[in-house]
This record gives sequence, C-alpha cells and structure tokens, in this order.
Amino acid sequence: KSQEGVTYLGRRFFTMLRSFEVTEGIPCMLWFSYPKVAGQDEDDVVIRASADYGSLFVDGFGEGMLWNAEGFTADNLRESSFNLLQASRMRISKTEFISCPSCGRTLFNLQETTAKIQERTGHLPGVRVAIMGCIVNGPGEMADADFGYVGSGVGKVDLYVKYDCVKRAIPFAGAVDALVNLIKEHGKWVEPEEDEEVTAGEAVAVM
Repeated sequence: KSQEGVTYLGRRFFTMLRSFEVTEGIPCMLWFSYPKVAGQDEDDVVIRASADYGSLFVDGFGEGMLWNAEGFTADNLRESSFNLLQASRMRISKTEFISCPSCGRTLFNLQETTAKIQERTGHLPGVRVAIMGCIVNGPGEMADADFGYVGSGVGKVDLYVKYDCVKRAIPFAGAVDALVNLIKEHGKWVEPEEDEEVTAGEAVAVM
C-alpha cells in the first residue's frame, strides 16, 4: 500500500475495532514492512515509517510496533523504533534534548557540546536537557526543560534547574561534568546499562 493508504486503513481498522466492546483493553501492535526501493536510503525509510506509525500513535491508535525494513540491521530498527515511540509520546526511553539553532551570539561550539552532553546523559528516561548557546534567548527557549546548559560569557556556562539559574560562570572545560553532578544532586541520575545484543536481520517489536 502507499503511505497514505496504510494510514487510512489503519484508522479504519481501529475505528471498527473500537465498535466492539469485547476488544476494549486488548493491546494492539502495528506491523508494517518496508521493502527496499531503488533510490531510497535508510533516512527515507525512517521518514516514511514515522509518517505511518506516528500519525496513528499520536491519535491514540496502537500500543506498540513491529516492523522490518529490507537493508536495516536489527540495531537500526530498534534505535529508530525507540526514537519514533518517544517522538509520539508512546514510550519515553531516553533523555530528551532541546537545543537552539545556533547564531552569531553562540558562545561555544553548539554541535560538539550537544554531542558530548548527549553521550554523557542520553540514558535518562523522562529527563529533558536544554543546551542553549547564549544568555540572551536561551533561558526563554528552554521549553520547560528539567536542566539547562547556557553559554553566559566567553568560556563560561550557567546551569539551570527548570527556569532557575543555580550555578553561574562555570569554566567551559568542566561544565559538562558540573551538569552531570547537578543531575545527580537532584536525584535524576541512573548509571547507564550495557545494551543487549540483538541479532542482525530480525524484525523488531517495541511497545
């Protein structure tokens, strides 16, 4: 089916299913397959899957997903699944990051710093971390983040808890460590677990 057709049929199915009281409370998995298409890369497939699954999930249809895509490893499928479920608010499995787009006021390498913070704190489900390049708009754009990392001067960073600045003018070299310690101080830290091994080539189910 076309992308639009899959979504339409999914909505019809759930509408019909909900008309039968006997099915109430029974979990339902969405299962789509994506054969390899000439000219499409992995990003194209993920975008299509996001449209198929995401449009149904955000409207409350389905409790989990099972999918396979030709050319994807099981690790690729699993990572994409968790990203999609988190984006549609079906399952929060890791940290959510909010970052400004960067501009002339940015006081540090935003992409490099964001990658470092993601590497250190990306395993904290339900925690929202904002990385903002400057003090001008950063505090107002943190979108209710739990913790904020905001450039405040050349080589300096301020740290926030919600909208409150709790640590000022931290030297840039130690600011990521200071952020981790702040998360620990507020009881939001857990130690990362090693990933489970997944055999390449299998379909992946997540719910």
